[in-house]
Amino acid sequence: MVSKEDSRMMLKSEDSFAVEAVTSAWSDAPKERAMKTRANGMFMRSGRTNVNNAAASKRTSVCLLDSNVSFHFVKRVSMQDVAQAAGVSKNSVSLALRNSPEIPSKTRRRIALLAKKMGYRKNPTVAHLMAQLRKDAGGGYKATLALINAHHDREAFIKHPTIPSYVEGCRRRAALSGYSLDEFWLHEEGLDGVKLNRILRSRNIRGVIIAGLMNDNHLPERFLTTWKKYPSVVTGVRTRDPALPFACTDHHILAMHAVENALRLGYRRPGLVLDSTIDRLVEFRFTSGYLTSLGQIPESNRVKPFHNVTEARHDQSLFKCWYAAERPDVILTLYHEVRRWLGGMDLKVPEDIGLIQLEWRPDHRHWAGMCQHNDIVGEAAVEMLISMIHHDETSITQFPRATMIGSSWVDGATVKDTNDAL
Repeated sequence: MVSKEDSRMMLKSEDSFAVEAVTSAWSDAPKERAMKTRANGMFMRSGRTNVNNAAASKRTSVCLLDSNVSFHFVKRVSMQDVAQAAGVSKNSVSLALRNSPEIPSKTRRRIALLAKKMGYRKNPTVAHLMAQLRKDAGGGYKATLALINAHHDREAFIKHPTIPSYVEGCRRRAALSGYSLDEFWLHEEGLDGVKLNRILRSRNIRGVIIAGLMNDNHLPERFLTTWKKYPSVVTGVRTRDPALPFACTDHHILAMHAVENALRLGYRRPGLVLDSTIDRLVEFRFTSGYLTSLGQIPESNRVKPFHNVTEARHDQSLFKCWYAAERPDVILTLYHEVRRWLGGMDLKVPEDIGLIQLEWRPDHRHWAGMCQHNDIVGEAAVEMLISMIHHDETSITQFPRATMIGSSWVDGATVKDTNDAL
């Protein structure tokens, strides 16, 4: 006789049925005792299963291992069920649950509430397949997003050494996803949250991406109404007051990997040259990663970081004094001008000292350094924003989300050859 512990039932159905199995009181009744259950046109008896033509058309299969189990089949709520209850088409329900602007906001909310009340749940496999089909079908226009230049230079999207990479990624991912981008300058005279909201509403813009914060991570208070009303994501840094969702490179891990690569190349005294403003902007993650990595080298070889870059641009003796006191054999920095400073001290790169760029860029491809992949950061920001739009999420929450992108090492002529370190 089959034991109670061995009693099992397996159900496979392509028509999305849920099954509830309740074990009846166990007895030593003959194995021939029949159990009859009628559910959705299905008749089962111990040891065999009869399925009528309607059920067979759904290709439902049942494996019954014990007859002392009763089955209750409950049909899962489908999108068609929601559509019938709402009095709209199935396609309208699909669009509404994806928060598509093609459906009026009032109708989207009504359908979403009805679907939740009815217990509708998305099939994750089908949802993934449909997303892939929409992607493969090409980016037909869906809606418009705002791309706001938060830098004080109106031309930063073109002229800044870093910001254009973020913008490139934003444009690429938006186009791939079927969105267009309207660009704004945050410091436009007379522009505030009320006026910006009016523009966004008139253009049917669904969300905001903020790029270009380079000196401060506080957004102007006059735009608070915009961040409250529209889903918004920041690229490059984490903002404060308010703290918005953001995407950026992982500065801490980047600095750690830069030090590790310097040690791999045979350097013994890596030093950090980084302006305090930039370090503060990224919440000191550059310096924290650098100092963390120094723990793996002897204390006598640990070099104090140099943070007075702005001052040294006017008085290079500050840099010279630091170098004389610390004697680094390789410098990690964001600034290509450091090479000129070293040249002024009759130091040759890489013969006398190595240089590692913490933000490797194609316009200085001969440098060795860490590629931040800021274009991928821009892509991630757009992906985050689209997800927020689809889920009707707001920007100012108790737990703002963050996406951090990994960096990668790029070999270059500003460090000694790997073979020289062997």
